[in-house]
Amino acid sequence: MQKSLSGGKNPRILLWIISIAFFMQMLDGSILNTALPAMAAALRTDPLRMHSVVIAYMLTTAVVIPASGFIADRFGIRRVFLFSVLVFTAGSAACAASSSLGALVAARVAQGIGGALMVPVGRLAVLRAFPRSELAEALSFVTLPGLLGPLLGPLLGGLLVSWASWEWIFLINIPVGLLGFFLALRHMPAQAAENVSDPFDYAGFLLLAFFMVSMSVSAEGFGEHGLLPGGFLAPGVVSLLCLAAYVFYCRRAAAPLISPGLFDIANFRIGILGNIFARLGFGAMPFLVPLLLQVGLGYSPLAAGLAMLPISFGAIAAKAVISGLIGRLGFRVVLTANTALLGAALAAHSLLGLSAPMPFMVLLFIVAGAASSMQFTSMNSITLIDLPDDRAGAGNSLLSAVMQLAMSMGVAVAAAVLDVFKNATGEVLSAFQHTFFLLGLFTAFTALIFLRVRDTSGYVDPAHTLDRER
Repeated sequence: MQKSLSGGKNPRILLWIISIAFFMQMLDGSILNTALPAMAAALRTDPLRMHSVVIAYMLTTAVVIPASGFIADRFGIRRVFLFSVLVFTAGSAACAASSSLGALVAARVAQGIGGALMVPVGRLAVLRAFPRSELAEALSFVTLPGLLGPLLGPLLGGLLVSWASWEWIFLINIPVGLLGFFLALRHMPAQAAENVSDPFDYAGFLLLAFFMVSMSVSAEGFGEHGLLPGGFLAPGVVSLLCLAAYVFYCRRAAAPLISPGLFDIANFRIGILGNIFARLGFGAMPFLVPLLLQVGLGYSPLAAGLAMLPISFGAIAAKAVISGLIGRLGFRVVLTANTALLGAALAAHSLLGLSAPMPFMVLLFIVAGAASSMQFTSMNSITLIDLPDDRAGAGNSLLSAVMQLAMSMGVAVAAAVLDVFKNATGEVLSAFQHTFFLLGLFTAFTALIFLRVRDTSGYVDPAHTLDRER
C-alpha cells in the first residue's frame, strides 16, 4: 500500500486517521450502555427510561447519513471530515456537562450529527485514495480498531463509572477527537469539492426525516401511553403518510435522494427488509443486557462490564469462520439458520435470573455475540453484493441509514415492551425476562425473510465488507 496521494501525503497516515474516527464512534456506542444506570441516578430519573439517550444518537445519524455523500461532494471530503470530528468532540463535551436528561439528549443529537458525517465521509476518503485492488486491505485496516470498541467499551464503562464518574465516558472522547482532528488537519489530502450536477433533494430529505422521527415518536409513545391516539397512533399515521409521500415523490423526481431503482435488485431489497425487521428484535441487545445485569440482577457497573466480555469474544471468534460458512453453505442457508439461532439465544436470556449458573450465562453470551456478529456481516454483505458500481454509494448510504433507524426503533420498541411488562407484573426482573423472550421469538420469526435470498455467483469475502456494527 505505497500509493502516494495528492500533496505527497502518506496513505498509511490517512488510514490511521480514519481508524481513530471509527474507534471513537464504536467505543462511544458500547461504553455508554454500561453507564446508563449510574447516569440515571445522577440525573434523578428511572434507568429504564434512559433509552432516549441511545435513540437520540441513532435517530440523528439515520436522518443525516443519506445527505453525507452530497455534503462531502459539495464542500470537500477533508473539510467535512474535520467539521464532523469537531462536532462529535464538542458534542461529547456537552454530554459530560449535562445536568438533566433533556440537556443530555440534546448533546447526543449534536454527537449524532458529527458521527453521521465522520464515518461515511472517512470511508469515502479511503475509497477516493486507494485503487480497487488495494481497497479491501485498506478497509480491513480501517475497521480493525473499530472492533476493539465493543470489546473494551462495556468494561471501560464499568471501570470509569466505578472509579470516577459517568461524565468520563464522554470526556475520554475529547483527547482522542482532538488527536484525530490535528492529524487530519496536517496529513489528510485536501481534495477539491466535486462538481455536483444535481441539486440536493431537499423535499425527499425532509420527507424521509419526518418519517424516521415520527416513527420513533410513535414507538416511544406506545411505551408511555399505550394505544392512545395522541401517543402512538397519530405519529404512526404521520410516519406512514410521509413514507407513502416519499415513494410517490421519488418515482417522479429527476434526482431523488434514494433512487427507487435500487429496490429492483432482489438481494438488496431482501437485505434492507431483513435489516429492518431483524434489528427490531435483536438491535436492542446492547441496551437491554447491561440494564438486565445491573437493574434486574443487581450487578455493579464493573461486574456488568466484566460479565459482558464473552459477548465480544464470541463476536470476534465468529469473524474467523463466517467467510468459510458462507462460501460453503451460501447466504440463504447461513442467514436463515443464524437468524433462528440468534432469536433462540435472545429468548434464552429470559432464563437468566438470580439463581442462573454463571457457566450458563457465559455460554449464552458467547453464542449471542457470535450469532450477532455473523448476522451483521452476512446481512450487510447480501444487501450490497449485487449493487453495480454506479449504485454502490447510494445503496451503502441507504443501508447505513436503515441500520441506524432499525436499531433506534429496536431500542424504542424494547423499552416500550419492557415498560408494559413492568406495569403488568410489578417486577423488574420478570419484565426483563418476558421482554427478552418476546423479542427472541420475533427475531426467530424474521428468518423467513431470508428464505428468499438469491445466492449469487458474485460472492465477495464478507470479512472485507465494512459492516458498521452499531
